[in-house]
This record gives sequence, structure tokens and C-alpha cells, in this order.
Amino acid sequence: MERKTHCVCVLVCCSCRGDPWDRFNGICIDQGWFLVRRKRAQGIVRRGDPDYILFFTVLTLVALGIIMVFSASMVKSIRFFGHPYHYLFRQSIWAGLGLTGMYFLMNYDCWRYRNLIPYAYILSLVLLILVLIPGAGEMRDGARRWLGIGSLGFQPAEVAKLTTILFLADNLARTKEKIRQLVKGLGPYLVALGITFGLILLEPDLGTAVTIAGAAVVVLYIAGANLFHLTFLGLAAMPLLYFAIMSEDYRRNRFLAFLDPWKDPTGSGWQIIQALYALGSGGPFGTGVGYSRQKWSYLPQPDTDFIFAVIGEELGFFGTALVLLLFFTLAWRGYRTAMAAPDRYSCLLAAGFSTVITLQAVVNIGVATGSLPITGITLPFVSYGGSSLLMSLLSAGVLLNISRYANR
Repeated sequence: MERKTHCVCVLVCCSCRGDPWDRFNGICIDQGWFLVRRKRAQGIVRRGDPDYILFFTVLTLVALGIIMVFSASMVKSIRFFGHPYHYLFRQSIWAGLGLTGMYFLMNYDCWRYRNLIPYAYILSLVLLILVLIPGAGEMRDGARRWLGIGSLGFQPAEVAKLTTILFLADNLARTKEKIRQLVKGLGPYLVALGITFGLILLEPDLGTAVTIAGAAVVVLYIAGANLFHLTFLGLAAMPLLYFAIMSEDYRRNRFLAFLDPWKDPTGSGWQIIQALYALGSGGPFGTGVGYSRQKWSYLPQPDTDFIFAVIGEELGFFGTALVLLLFFTLAWRGYRTAMAAPDRYSCLLAAGFSTVITLQAVVNIGVATGSLPITGITLPFVSYGGSSLLMSLLSAGVLLNISRYANR
């Protein structure tokens, strides 16, 4: 009987779209942790082991990332610091911090900190404002995206990825059919997302802004938003996106280079062409770790934006296929966790974080293969960058925690 009740619970959770939650044991959908604790006491939901497939997929990506960051950054490290280990040390430190945070969140139930989510979201907005202030935010490569703490720096936009999904999941879990209304339902969320999007765009960081917007659309749809409304808003945003691209010379040049990189092979098309050279020269098995030629000042940002191209050159077709398989596995297990989540809040959290990671990976790989315009988006868990690695691992920790209740 207990197993039958549990199966009914899972089937209801898979829908995650509003109405069924009103009828589930007569419990209101916004009770969060109290709902799950009550189900656990009744034996309906048990806390079990995390999804080990997801867990080891993340660990494999992090390990691969450390190896490839070392290989891709050694030339730059020797040039600026006199030894090849500078970026390896820094990435390893961030990986250690991130894995510690992931382990903590994996064992700390995501319902326990719901009351802190509004403050975390507001703090992320304050950081996004602070980074725009000269003297506070650091200019790197023509963008003001970093806040410095001593010799370290972090990107508030990466923090906003995490807090925006938390904010959406927390608030959408409390709504019912209201989300299907355009003005009263979607309106407040569009305002909040518009503020976040606008602040990130001012840095400027169009790639991260679009990634957050894309993940938000998925979460809103799963929460029950009207597909027609979302489609209409998406089409209405296209002219704004076009204006954002064409209003800045470097964005316009990147977009035109994506359409035809050979039109300006030594200028705006240089990055894409060198990335394609790297991928093409790898063959089936690659040149071997550490033996990339393109990282020797030919391929810009080989350890961040174009690390997938270095993987293709050094590990070949099978290496890139492994990376694609790992991200496919991560997406599969992440969405599977969302479908079997014990309540609406955790369902939306799992879906949101799975979408952010998957979308970011798709964009980065698309850029490296010349399938998308250059955005400056890193490859999750793999590219060099402390902020991105830390936030990705914290997101994975939340996913792993929810997986402990999925299908229990």
C-alpha cells in the first residue's frame, strides 16, 4: 500500500503544473519544507542516496576541466607568470571550494533555506549594480563584469544565475492558476527578470543575460505559464535583441563574423576560424594532451571561451564526443530529477538549474564549432573561471539534494 501511494505521489509530481497539487492530500503547495517533512513522517517520501550517475558525471567534467585548463593555459601562464601552473593552481582551489559547497548542499535540504531566497536575490541585484560603478567593478577585455577581492575576482552575473532560478522557483511554487494570466500572473516576474537582464546587459554580458532569460522561460512554462503568452513575449523581444546586438560595434562584428568568418579572416572572423582549425586538426584521437598548436597565441581565450576547441584538437573526435555525452547525461539526470521531485518547488529548482547548465553548454559548444555567434559564455565545470565553476557546482549540489528524494 505504501509503495502504491508513493507511485501516485511521483506521477502527480511529474506533471508539476498546478492543479494536481491542490488535490494532493489536501496540502497547500506553498508549504515547502513542512510538506516534505510531513510526507517523510508518513513514509511517502524517503531521503535516499543521491543520483550517483549525476554525481560522477559532474566529477568527471570537473576532472577533465582541470586537466584541459592546465593544458590550454600553460602558454599564457608561462608568458605572464614564468611557470605553467598558475591557472592550474587557481582552478584547483576553486574546484575544491566548489566541491565542498556541492557536498554541503547535497546533504542540506533545499527547503530549509527558502526564507533566505528573497534576500539572496536582492543581494545579487545589489552586486550587479555595484559592478557597474567605476572603482568598484573591474574592466577586463572592455567589459565591467568583475568585483575584486584582493587578488581574486568574481562575476556577480554568475551569482545572479543561481539566485534568479531560486527566486523563480520559490515564488512560482506558491502560485496556482494566476501564472496563466499575462498581466497579474507573468507581469511581476517579467519586471524582476527585466531588471536582472538589463543590469547584466549594461556590463555588457549579453550571453549570460540570454542564458538566464532562456532558463527563466523554461521554468515559467513548467510552472504553468501560457505557451501563447511566452511565445508572444519571445517574438516581441526579438527586435530588442537585434537592437542590443547591432548597437555595439563588437557585438555587430561578432554576429557578422558568425555569418561569414572568411569575409574578415584576420579580424572579426579570426577566433571562429582558429577554433575550426583546432577542431579539424584533432582527427579521431587528437594530438595528445598538451600538444595543441592553436593555443600558442593563435586561438584567443583557449582556456575559457574556446576550451572545447582545444579538447577537440588534443583529444580528437572521441574526446569531444565524450564531453557531449557527459552533458547529455547531466541534462537527462537533471530533468529526470525534476520530473520525480517530491514537490513543486524542488521540481522547478531542478528544472531551472538543469536548463541553465545545459543551455550554457550548448551555447559554448555552438560558439566553438561556428554554429553560434561568439558570446563569451564558458563551458560549465570545464572552462577556467572561479565564479562559473563555483556556481555550477553549487547548482549541482542542489540537484543532487533533490535527487535524494526523487523516486523514493
